[in-house]
Amino acid sequence: MKLHELSPAQPAVDRKRIGRGHGSGNGKTAGKGHKGQKARSGGGVRIGFEGGQMPLMRRIPKRGFNNIFATKFATINVSDLNRFNDGDVVGVTELKAAGLIKKEFDGVKVLGNGDITVKVTVNAAKFSKTAEEKITKAGGTVVKPKEA
Repeated sequence: MKLHELSPAQPAVDRKRIGRGHGSGNGKTAGKGHKGQKARSGGGVRIGFEGGQMPLMRRIPKRGFNNIFATKFATINVSDLNRFNDGDVVGVTELKAAGLIKKEFDGVKVLGNGDITVKVTVNAAKFSKTAEEKITKAGGTVVKPKEA
């Protein structure tokens, strides 16, 4: 097979060709019916419009506030660090590789739930007080980024 012999794959269902004469079965009004707002060029109503009735998006109560500038952290527990070996340096890439976090968001926060038995150097954006105590008590070290 050569590059010039390749052809695009056939679509599973052929495109509906409207407004191409009576023989096509979709000629004359091209599937738009007779007259009316939806039959006109550029006609139709905006998304969510319900003919003047109060739209669903305005009928449903809204609650709360969503701060788009809030910092979001991926969280792990101290007990999750037991899967690493003594002397390991644990950072975002290692946590992703181990499957402990999917996205790092604005950083990783280590929480103090559970116990730790390995001596690891943990490199994260934030630590809870108990997490910091447990890591240092087990012989590990805590590394935080320099705050600007």
